[in-house]
Amino acid sequence: MVKVYAVSLVLGFLGLVIAIFGAALAESLGRPGLDVGDRFGRVSKLAVGALAGFGMGGMSAEFSPLELGTGVSLLIAVAAAGIGFLWVSYAASESR
Repeated sequence: MVKVYAVSLVLGFLGLVIAIFGAALAESLGRPGLDVGDRFGRVSKLAVGALAGFGMGGMSAEFSPLELGTGVSLLIAVAAAGIGFLWVSYAASESR
């Protein structure tokens, strides 16, 4: 499962970097069509938040000193994905 969490974390991080650089590039060039967050909408932002949350939660649970089982680690990862999804949903609604 560590590989699944790692891939999820990397994809979430890359999505976040692409969104940040895309928004910065669109703003500096004055071309809002280049903004990845606006082009793909709220769903892409929520997916990036959920991927990053799932990866971070899963990696944290797997490398915890508490010797958690696979089921508990997966539960923590899913909870972190849900929290990431909710946080990005809240942040996206506040930015409008």
